[in-house]
Amino acid sequence: MNYEQFAYLYDQLMKDAPYDAWLTFTKQKLQMYAPEANEILDVGCGTGELLIRLAKEGFLVTGVDLSSDMLVVANKKLEAAKLTARLFEQDMRDLEGLGEYDAVLTYCDSLNYLTNPRDVQAAFSAFYQNLKDNGLLIFDVHSCFKMDHVFAGQVFADDEESISYIWKAFTGEVPHSVEHDLTFFVQNEDETYTRHEEFHEQRTYPIEQYIQWLEEAGFSILETSADFGVKIAEASERIFFVARKKSAGI
Repeated sequence: MNYEQFAYLYDQLMKDAPYDAWLTFTKQKLQMYAPEANEILDVGCGTGELLIRLAKEGFLVTGVDLSSDMLVVANKKLEAAKLTARLFEQDMRDLEGLGEYDAVLTYCDSLNYLTNPRDVQAAFSAFYQNLKDNGLLIFDVHSCFKMDHVFAGQVFADDEESISYIWKAFTGEVPHSVEHDLTFFVQNEDETYTRHEEFHEQRTYPIEQYIQWLEEAGFSILETSADFGVKIAEASERIFFVARKKSAGI
């Protein structure tokens, strides 16, 4: 899916997103499982918030996103911070030509925008192809609990000085899916407001299903956890996976 106008509102709406927690989690897992890792591919990098944090830590980072608008915002941030990173407009299901990396990351439920099981499997295969032998794949997804009990049927709203929004979440047509209907009102320089609308679909799957697809793609599972490293519980909302690309011939 393409974020279109939403890209330019994204940072303001995501100002409370746990980017520092994603950075800390990433550094911990790299230190634990791949201490020599340096080259990182950030898939679904969005406006570059995590990408920039990784670059400041000294990692060689490459960002991929389906939205050219998101990448424009990310590039402006990189320039302002005097940082360098390669950015590519590409689909996570087909990452051909990007080379191999020590680690592939995809956070902020980017995978949940793939609403067809075959697309998730294609993404795992693409991640595999873009990892060096023994490279790490680290990602998170919404839990089934969050889709079914936190999102579905809810209305979220916020009213700030320059932007207001109404976010309605509806139960989707397939299991563990949600349809997001977002309406934004953005203040113009003349104090009038412009209305923008976005429609997003997300879907998740049971943990066991992700594990099966990862193993079929050639990964070994190193760990699963919830909400930045705690034990998975029934009401966990964000599930994390750390997997390793198996060496050739294994």
